[in-house]
Amino acid sequence: MFFIVSLLFLPHLLRANAENCDFFQGSWVFDEPYPTYNSSICPFIEKEFNCLRNGRPDHLYLKYRWQPQGCDLAKFDGRAFLQKFRGKSILFAGDSLTRDQYMSLACLLYTSVPGTNYNMTREGLISTLKFLDYGLTLILDRNAFLVDLVPEKIGVVLKLDSVAGSEKLWSGHDLLAFNTWHWWGYKGAQQPWKYIQIGTRLLKDMDRMVAFETALETWAKWVDTNVDPAKTTVFFLGVSPSHYKGSDWNQPQVKNCAGQTRPLPGPTYPGVLPPALAVQKKVLSEMRVPVKLLDITTLSQLRVDAHPSFYGAATAAADCTHWCIAGLPDTWNQLLYNLLY
Repeated sequence: MFFIVSLLFLPHLLRANAENCDFFQGSWVFDEPYPTYNSSICPFIEKEFNCLRNGRPDHLYLKYRWQPQGCDLAKFDGRAFLQKFRGKSILFAGDSLTRDQYMSLACLLYTSVPGTNYNMTREGLISTLKFLDYGLTLILDRNAFLVDLVPEKIGVVLKLDSVAGSEKLWSGHDLLAFNTWHWWGYKGAQQPWKYIQIGTRLLKDMDRMVAFETALETWAKWVDTNVDPAKTTVFFLGVSPSHYKGSDWNQPQVKNCAGQTRPLPGPTYPGVLPPALAVQKKVLSEMRVPVKLLDITTLSQLRVDAHPSFYGAATAAADCTHWCIAGLPDTWNQLLYNLLY
């Protein structure tokens, strides 16, 4: 009798443990049934992320599952997700790492109901995918800084205290997922602006971490002023790491991510956390509207094997910034899924 009663209460105990579990601390474990979907039937993967189609010969990187310490993650259930968000809209706004996550979610949903009717359009920097049988709309706003980047007579201006160009698009959704960081450190020819503006001040440059925090505070003010948490859930994707120096993970003989086929053992990463993550956490902690941080930095740092490397964009340089799809961004969305339920 005690054994039967224990079994009856086991699901409740597991749920209680999961509620007290940090999903973002753990390690990567080999799992033969992975990946959870066949990326070859997903029509939404852009070339620079489609590692298998681009000829990546090793597939071991697809066989790892994230295992938190002290609890298990529920598998991503695409049908359940589509039902939960039937007739609703989800907006992703951020840089190319957000694009990684957006395409991953599109694939996770589409491959759960292969052949479902959809319509995808792109106008400028805005992509819209509609799952017609479910009335679900996924929108991607390619918005690297979240604050306004405006071409003016003097040149392109990064306006740290304005989101006027985005607020209409961001309004009225059931789920918002934001991200920014990747472009904040670029200088010289790769820097996409000529001036930084705060109020009426025009600056040629400033401390980039201060600029980043100022922009996040502007974004946070918009969320606190315009988002009703009873109607809209807000997520923020943490800092996605790059792997361009093997010395960061105690392999100084390695130049970058090229040729890496397995994750690091974990649970900790030999290198340091990016300072931008602390800035993100500080700004989110001061907000009125609760924003759930997808704190994917450490678990992604361990995935030196999951970048496109030479099997992404058609360039001579290895891409050790973005991620293959199928691949690591599927875990980001699995974590999002678990935080929603």
